[in-house]
Amino acid sequence: MRAASLFGVFLVARIFMLAGRNIPFSVLAPIAYVWQDLLFCLLFAVFESVFRRSRMMWLPYGAVVAYAAVNVPVARVLSSPLTWPMIRAARGPLADSITYHLTPANLGCSALVGAVGVLLPFALRRWGARPGDASILAAAMVIAAGPAAVSRIETVGLERNFVLALVQTALPRRPARPSDRDWRASPCDTPATEDLSQYRAAAAGRNVVLVALESAGARYLRPYGAAEDPMPNLTSLADHSILFENAYAVYPESIKGFFSVLCSRCPAFNTAPEDYGKLSCPSLARALSAGGYRTALFHSGRFMYLGMESILENRGFQTLEDAGAIGGNFESSFGVDEPSTVRRILSWIDALPRGQRFFVTYLPIAGHHPYAAPVSGPFPEDREIGRYRNALHYGDAALGALLNGIRSRGLDRKTLLVVYGDHAEAFGQHEGNAGHTLFLYEENVRVPFVLAMPGIREGGLRVRRTASLIDTAPTILDLLGLAVPAGFQGHSLLQPGNRMALFFTDYSLGFLGLRDGCWKYIYELDSRRSKLFDLCADSGERNDLSAQFPRKAQAYSRILQEWIAAQASPQ
Repeated sequence: MRAASLFGVFLVARIFMLAGRNIPFSVLAPIAYVWQDLLFCLLFAVFESVFRRSRMMWLPYGAVVAYAAVNVPVARVLSSPLTWPMIRAARGPLADSITYHLTPANLGCSALVGAVGVLLPFALRRWGARPGDASILAAAMVIAAGPAAVSRIETVGLERNFVLALVQTALPRRPARPSDRDWRASPCDTPATEDLSQYRAAAAGRNVVLVALESAGARYLRPYGAAEDPMPNLTSLADHSILFENAYAVYPESIKGFFSVLCSRCPAFNTAPEDYGKLSCPSLARALSAGGYRTALFHSGRFMYLGMESILENRGFQTLEDAGAIGGNFESSFGVDEPSTVRRILSWIDALPRGQRFFVTYLPIAGHHPYAAPVSGPFPEDREIGRYRNALHYGDAALGALLNGIRSRGLDRKTLLVVYGDHAEAFGQHEGNAGHTLFLYEENVRVPFVLAMPGIREGGLRVRRTASLIDTAPTILDLLGLAVPAGFQGHSLLQPGNRMALFFTDYSLGFLGLRDGCWKYIYELDSRRSKLFDLCADSGERNDLSAQFPRKAQAYSRILQEWIAAQASPQ
């Protein structure tokens, strides 16, 4: 009775979760979307039979119903049931984002799922309905056909049972097989590209300011072709800088993404940020500290978010301050206002001995969901994209204040400025794609990347070849004329030649991806489904060419699977 009731609960929850989506029209669709729910209910029935209908079984039944009710608004917003990485991320700093989605519609759906869980067992008992042998046999047949149905229908993970998805993502997915192979060498012949070797050591002796723009997707910015200009200060800076048109985050999330920048090393698949506190690796801050630089990092957010301390501690920063140490005029669950952080950065610079070289990293939070800013912006806020642009505009004002502060102190021609987006942000450009962590489309991983060297490069230079954020640290050291540590996986972008950008996500489904010239390839680990796009002709990633170019897709798939397996776990 309880197992049958659970299936009813899952069925109602799934209807709410799939409502309004483009469901594939196929006789296989019902099988694809319910087989995991049937599997869980069958396992629950077996477990229940062991206890011979004990009243104690109402406890796990209630827990599963409550968990399903909680999952409904999550799946409606993120197109994914809760996974272990998502639960790990849902801490205090995200309280504002979580509260934002507690709408009457989402709360109502959760309440209805809970009500079904309460009332359905009584209804089934009153009607005397019990699953017979025919029902069990039919369920077994659907379960057996489920994996094949999913392989033929793209469900983007929405077929997963809430509980089974949590269990699956809590388990290790890929064993590490370390290798020294150059994974970013393209298997295809690629034409020669821009030669930037003339800038090697061009910024020797300069200070370094590194700015990681929160959730700044390249596609939304004027220098990258957007009609709107939410970041005019960045636009002005780009006009006199080296701008990389095709730069990609290694991982579409801030914490492990920053590890790839700081240590020029790819994070391992299915690992927690806290694991990286155990990992000893060369870092940009440590290299500059050894070169006589004073080093500091200032974060408008909170280091406790997602184990960020483990990424930053013992990496060469002599000063580390977050929202708690900085204080501010406006506070949210995520951090403090950007002007307060910029003032703190400039006061730190002012306190340095005259002539002391410095490396300062600024990690703002403006741009993060729920896109709240303490001041109004120029864009209409009737849609999320408008609020997002206003959040970027607010963050850009702080960037402008930092640039003006450096200029007014006469340091602009003594400073190398590097500005990049830590990851991008999606607004439904592809089915179910919202936020940044769950997929690898351009709206998730393509970011701005700008190198400014006033006095050395006055005019703008646009570089079309592919870049990866893992190349940031070696590129900075190469610009300064300093040795690049042997442990870095990235390469200086000043070196000639083309290299692929590799990226992955493991927040929900496991996706691997790469950019190679015009080609973009995405591989889904669980379903083994491939997608191949020609971005030069199809920038919106609408036309999958994997069937037309199977050898290319197979070559990219093999490279990505071997690459991600070679990323040794920090444990």
